[in-house]
Amino acid sequence: MGAKGLVPGGLRWRLGAWVAFVVLASSAVTFVVVYRGTGSELRHQIDREIAGDESELSQVLISSDDRQPKRLAQRATRYIRGQPFSASSTLLFAIVPGARTSTNRPELFTRARVDNGETPVEQTLENQLAAKLLTVHEGYSTLTLPDIGDLRLLERTFTLPGGPRVTVGAGEPLAVVAHAQGSVARAFILAGILALLGALVAAYLVGARISRPLRRMAAVAARVDAGDLHPRIHGLSREAGELQVLADAFNHMLDRLTEAFAGQRAFVADASHELRTPLTVIRGQLEVLAAQATPSEQEVRRVERLVQAEIARITRLVDDLLLLAKAEQTEFLRIEPIDLPDYVRGLWDGMSLLAMRRFELGPVPGGVLRADPDRLAQALRNLVANAIEHTADGEGLVRLRVEELRGGWIRFVVEDDGPGIDADQRERVFDRFHRTDAARDRASGGTGLGLAIVRAIAEAHGGRVVATAGSDGGARIELELPDFVGARVGTAAGVALPTPGPIPAH
Repeated sequence: MGAKGLVPGGLRWRLGAWVAFVVLASSAVTFVVVYRGTGSELRHQIDREIAGDESELSQVLISSDDRQPKRLAQRATRYIRGQPFSASSTLLFAIVPGARTSTNRPELFTRARVDNGETPVEQTLENQLAAKLLTVHEGYSTLTLPDIGDLRLLERTFTLPGGPRVTVGAGEPLAVVAHAQGSVARAFILAGILALLGALVAAYLVGARISRPLRRMAAVAARVDAGDLHPRIHGLSREAGELQVLADAFNHMLDRLTEAFAGQRAFVADASHELRTPLTVIRGQLEVLAAQATPSEQEVRRVERLVQAEIARITRLVDDLLLLAKAEQTEFLRIEPIDLPDYVRGLWDGMSLLAMRRFELGPVPGGVLRADPDRLAQALRNLVANAIEHTADGEGLVRLRVEELRGGWIRFVVEDDGPGIDADQRERVFDRFHRTDAARDRASGGTGLGLAIVRAIAEAHGGRVVATAGSDGGARIELELPDFVGARVGTAAGVALPTPGPIPAH
């Protein structure tokens, strides 16, 4: 399992890839914003500086009392010479008609000869670029000049009062902008590489930490798949809360699976035992009959009765098992409205004839219950049959009471005065094939599925069934179902049947 976490498709690698993508995307966006912001801010600063220089030169010319072109040019030259130009300072020039251009870079305003080992073609190109300075561009512009590179230029033209029309310009190389942006790019590349490496290492470590409990779960799942239901996941208290919740859910699922498999094995064992007993009886009786050369008619009839009784027992057992299997299907119930008083009275009239007991029916609240009438009748008959089996013949008490509960629920209560159910057995009595005492042994004809069927029917309706102690010392089993609508104005139906009915033939 550990090797799987190292493949490129593993969690750690995918997490690292996503982190790398996010880091690169974030760094790229930040780089573009900072790179452009740096350039814009420096350009704005350059614009402010050259605007100030141009304004000062203009004020020098405007403040001059002499309006002669040569005198203005000389005044401009003296001012400009006091402002030395370098690759990081400002270009200044003043163009006065009738006089030479005053500037601190005269080579930019004249046609220079071939120098510095340049070819005639290269020098001609430089002269053409330099000639652009003599073309007036009102406002800001950007030019590419020889030996300078990109130059941010501001030119303004104005007419002196009583004097000539003068063009004043100031420019500053943009090399500082390129240099600053290059520094930003180099810093971002270095920082980005370091951040990417750090993010990849952190993502790998985080992925390893996250995938460690997942790999443990996968190992446990592999053992469970191999048939071992005992391993559990522990020791995740220091991990993230979500992983602890996942581990608890996984352990709970394994507990449920263990219980389910144990219950299934017990169910198969009990069902096999229940079927083996009558089959053994049938085979033994047939062997006894076959051992006789000429069996008498009475012997044949005796074997026939025993075989028929065991076959009936097997049939009941198979029918009960099929019913429990159908209880897990969606079409197990056929819900319809039931008029509760009439339904209970009709059902009780038939159940009170099952044995010689003191049958009592309490008041039944008026209203309509949405349920499957056949399944509900089967559940109530099983509860009454269970009470009959645990009460004394003739004087035993079997009571049915129906109570309306809050929230649209109804409760059916079956009580008896028998020995009752021990507290530690009140939940287990609803398990399949469970018997609490010798009175419910296989000789009595019971299969141990009656109360299991009651619980299956109750849960299929969305209800519940519980066993408690009865008020008369016996057992009390409560069957509660939802979807009951009580009558607004009605009467409760009650009947007492102290007269025992006949015992049916078996």
